[in-house]
Amino acid sequence: MKMSFLKAAVLVVALFGASAASLAATLVANIDVSSQTMTVRYGDSVYRWAVSTARPGYFTPRGTYRPQRTARMWYSRKYDMSPMPYSVFFRGGYAIHGTGAVRQLGRPASHGCVRLHTANAAAFYSMVREVGFGNTRIVVTN
Repeated sequence: MKMSFLKAAVLVVALFGASAASLAATLVANIDVSSQTMTVRYGDSVYRWAVSTARPGYFTPRGTYRPQRTARMWYSRKYDMSPMPYSVFFRGGYAIHGTGAVRQLGRPASHGCVRLHTANAAAFYSMVREVGFGNTRIVVTN
């Protein structure tokens, strides 16, 4: 009897208790504050995008995180209802999100969030939603 890949995967899950999520692709976003870049590894694909992190007087938290929530469009109550398209929140009010201030990308300019071109934010947002929070890591380093 021939068995399809899908049936074999279901059998593995049933026999060994592996979750379906553990069989999914992983997504890792490495944000390098010193170079103001974000490198995204998604399966065999690698993307490298310019970002803006915290300007002087503000702070972008360092560490390893999982997404906490997403919002296709969010408005910052703290900063004059500033638009935050394609937000992926990773620590409280800190998020990776799109910006219209693309001339500022590549240098510190934010209040602490990781800002990137809105098209890239939309792509990252879609990847996070596809693989799920548990299969996504966000790493912020100096």
